[in-house]
Amino acid sequence: MSKIIFSTKEIKILQKNQNVQRVSGKSIMYTDAFKNKFMDEYLSGKLPRQIFTEKGFGVDVIGIKRIKQSAYRWKKAYEANGLIGLTDSRKTASGRPLERELTPTEIIERKNARIKLLEGQLELLKKLEVTERRLLNASYSLKTSRVYQLIHETVNKMDISE
Repeated sequence: MSKIIFSTKEIKILQKNQNVQRVSGKSIMYTDAFKNKFMDEYLSGKLPRQIFTEKGFGVDVIGIKRIKQSAYRWKKAYEANGLIGLTDSRKTASGRPLERELTPTEIIERKNARIKLLEGQLELLKKLEVTERRLLNASYSLKTSRVYQLIHETVNKMDISE
């Protein structure tokens, strides 16, 4: 978090930007789509400041330090986990870990849930592999944002069919 505190006027300006999910006096939460576009352009050679400026952010409003920190954080997340690392994990965080002993029934339920999750991930990987082979056979190169979009569509198809 930066030491810059946004005024109510600056908050309203930032909220109008389509690349902002939420703004408070001290922080900005960017959309996942913006982070993906940012990484596409960053990897193609653009500077973080240039990308932010082109996407409608005033450097004087958000500050160069915040831009550099965001670029650094997203680059690290992308290197570690690819595009999935850029998604907001706060949506799916489960909260505090459980400190009590689990009953045998709870253990079985959790193991069954884990098996179901792993089976779903395996199915997703199979479908992605088929899509990838189809694209490679067509000699079609994709930008990272398009790959992310295809993955998203595949996951949505799985949710509908189950």
